[in-house]
Amino acid sequence: MKYEELLKQRMSGESYRKLTALDNGKVMDFIGAFTEHCDPASIFVCTDSESDIQYVRDQALKLGEEMTLKLPKQTIHWDSYGDQARDKVNTRYLVKKENFESMKALNSVEYEQGYAEIMDIAKGIMKGKPAVVLFFSEGPTESPFTIPCIQFTDSWYVAHSEHILYRSAYSHFLKMKDSEKDGFFRFIHSAGELDENNNTKNLGKRRIYMDTQHNIVYSMNDQYAGNSIGLKKHAMRLAISKSGREGWLCEHMFVMAAVNKEKDRKTYFCGAYPSACGKTSTAMIPGEQIVGDDIAYFRNTGGEFRAVNVENGMFGIIKDVNAKDDPVIFENLMKNQEVIFSNVLIGPDGMPYWLGMEVDAPKKGRNHFGAWHEGVKDAKGNEVDIAHGNARYTMRLDYLDNIDQKGFEAKNGVKVEGVLYGGRDSDTTVPVEESPDWKDGILLKACTLESETTSATLGAEGVRSPSPMANLDFVSYPLGRYTMNNIKFGEGVKDAPKIFSNNYFMRGKDGHFMTSKLAKKVWLHWAEGRIHGEYDAYDTPTGKIPRYTDLAPLFKKHLNEDFSEKDYAYLFTFRCTKWIEKLERTKAFFKKMDADTPQEIFGYWDAAIAKITGAREKYGDEILPGVYEA
Repeated sequence: MKYEELLKQRMSGESYRKLTALDNGKVMDFIGAFTEHCDPASIFVCTDSESDIQYVRDQALKLGEEMTLKLPKQTIHWDSYGDQARDKVNTRYLVKKENFESMKALNSVEYEQGYAEIMDIAKGIMKGKPAVVLFFSEGPTESPFTIPCIQFTDSWYVAHSEHILYRSAYSHFLKMKDSEKDGFFRFIHSAGELDENNNTKNLGKRRIYMDTQHNIVYSMNDQYAGNSIGLKKHAMRLAISKSGREGWLCEHMFVMAAVNKEKDRKTYFCGAYPSACGKTSTAMIPGEQIVGDDIAYFRNTGGEFRAVNVENGMFGIIKDVNAKDDPVIFENLMKNQEVIFSNVLIGPDGMPYWLGMEVDAPKKGRNHFGAWHEGVKDAKGNEVDIAHGNARYTMRLDYLDNIDQKGFEAKNGVKVEGVLYGGRDSDTTVPVEESPDWKDGILLKACTLESETTSATLGAEGVRSPSPMANLDFVSYPLGRYTMNNIKFGEGVKDAPKIFSNNYFMRGKDGHFMTSKLAKKVWLHWAEGRIHGEYDAYDTPTGKIPRYTDLAPLFKKHLNEDFSEKDYAYLFTFRCTKWIEKLERTKAFFKKMDADTPQEIFGYWDAAIAKITGAREKYGDEILPGVYEA
C-alpha cells in the first residue's frame, strides 16, 4: 500500500486500525495523498462513537478555536474580520477547457490552472498542526438517498460543526459494498496559518475550488463555516451536478409538513426562497412541523416524488432571532445544550448577545472584533456593533419541539405533495398562486423568482435581482439544462406535486406591507386545501388564485384576523404589464447566463407573454380576481 508507512507515522495505532478496517483503497489513497501534500503533524480518525465525537469537541476548546459560555454545553467561535461570509469571488468550479465556455457564467476557472493554483496553496498548509478525518452522510445513512462523504481538515471547529449538522457515517462506510467504495464525496480543508486569535491569517489566498467531475472540494485559508464546511453548500454543488447526470434533484429547499388537525392529516411541502424572502420563517410557521430548513434531495421512488432533508442540524443566521418572532429557535438558544455561536458578543455574564435579540445588551464584552465596548471603532473608523450582521448559530434540528421526527428519520423520505417558490416584490406577484401543471410551475413560478432590494440593502431600492429556483449560487452545470432536468423529473413521477408561487411582500399604495408576517400560514393552508380538492379557484393568465370566500374564514381561523374584500382585491389583482416585464427580464437573464438554453424554454415564455398581452387587450392592464376567463 502506497501510503502505509506515512499514515502509520502520523496516526496512532488505534486511528490506523479504524482506517484499515474500512478496507477501502480509495479512502486510503485520498487520505494518504493529502497527508503527504498538506503535511499535518498528526491525524485522528473519528468514528461514530460518542467518545470520538467528544474528543473532537474537546480539541476545539483545547486549541482555542472555541470557548465555553456560561451554559457549559454552549460554545462560541469567532472568525477573522474578513472571513465572516461566503466568499463568492473565490468559490469556483474547476472546468476542463472543452466545457469552459458553457460554464464561465457560473464563476469557473480552467481546470489545469485552478488545480495547479490550489495544490500550490495547499502544499504544506497543515504543517505542525493536528488534523482529523471524519465520515458523514448527506441524507439518512444506509438509504437510497445516501451520499457518503469524507472530510479531512485541520480545523476542529469545522469538525465539531459537522457533527452537529450532519449524520455520522463511519458505520455506513464499513458496510459499503465493493461496487460502492468509490461513490463518496471528498473534502479537503485547512484554516491555514493562524494569527494570535487563532483565526485564518492568509485571507488573500482563500480559495474554494470544486471539482464536480471527481467529486472533490478544496477549501483553503478560511474558517467561516459557509466557506469551510464542505458538506454544506459545497457538497450541494457536487450533488446538483451528480443529480443532473443521474436523473434526480438536489434543491435549495426546506421540507415541512402542513398540519391539518381537523382532518387529521399531514401534507408535505418543499419550498425555495431567495435570501430574505421568507424561507426559514415558512419552514417554521407556528403549528406546522419541520423536516429540514435548507437542502433537499428528491428521488422518484416507485413513481412517487419523495424528499429527504440532507442535513442533521441548522446553520442559521441569528440576527433578529428573538422570543417574539422565532420563539422555538430562541427558546433552544437559551438552553444548556450543544450550540455553537459564531461572531456574536460574549457579555461579562458569559451569555451570548446578538443583533435583533430584543434583549438589553451589555456595554462591553468580547466579539469578532476582539475586546469590545460600546462606541469602539474599527481600523476604517466605522463603529463596531455588538455582533456581526451574518453571525450564526449551529444547532441540532431534533432539539426543536416542532420537528416531524418520523419524517426526519425516514430513510425513503416523505412524499411531497406541494412545492412553494417565493420571491420578494412589492407590486407584481400575488401572495399565493397555483400553477396548472408541473412544467408551467417550473417555467413561470420557479424560473421567474426575483428578490427586490430594500432600504436595508446597499445600492438602489426596488431593484429586482433574478434568482431562478432560489438556487443560482449553487447550480453547477448550465442553467438551461438544469431547468430542463427539473421539468423532466417532475413529469416523470406518477403524481407530481402542485407548484405554488408565494410573495409575502406586496405593498399597498401607502408603501406599507399589506399583511402581517403570519399571513403566510393562511397562504400555506389554502395551498394545502387545494391539494386535497377542498377549494375552488379563479383563473389568471398564469395560474389559479384563491377566492375571497375561502380566504376570509382562513384568516379568522388561523390568525383571528378580519380580512377585507378590498385588501383581497388589491392583493390578488393580476397586473399584466408588470408580468410581461418580469418575463422579459427572465428571458434576458437566461440568455446572459446560458447561451445554449433550449429554445423550448424561450418559446414557452413568449407564449405566456402573448397570452398576457391578449388578456390586457381584453380586460385592461389590471385584472380583478374573478374577471378573467381562461
